[in-house]
Amino acid sequence: MRLERWRDEVLGIFRIVIGFLFACHGAAALFGLLGTKQVEAFVWPGWFASVIQVVGGALVMVGLVTTPAALLCSGSMAFAYFTVHQVDGLLPVENGGEKAALFAFAFLLIGVLGNGAWAVDRRKRVPVIE
Repeated sequence: MRLERWRDEVLGIFRIVIGFLFACHGAAALFGLLGTKQVEAFVWPGWFASVIQVVGGALVMVGLVTTPAALLCSGSMAFAYFTVHQVDGLLPVENGGEKAALFAFAFLLIGVLGNGAWAVDRRKRVPVIE
């Protein structure tokens, strides 16, 4: 297919955008930015989730240890969906869990498909000259 030749570039853009959005989502809660209430330090699960969002989102965005970071982010959003949102209704549209569901599946996709283009992990190591 014609579009297949752009697979790595599109996946790279997807990884960068999703990582950036996730890191911003976590930073807003962690630091009380953009009208978001700041989570209390070291309180389960909000503070820990925010740290995972900031660090995991940044790692995915730059493409460093992408697969483990993406799978951790995916799992944290699945956990958030089932423990926070699911209690308010079955479907994401009725329980406010659309973002959690989308992030969970977006990070699962990144974890399975890999980095795409422009990832730090894809850079070849330069051999040390002795």
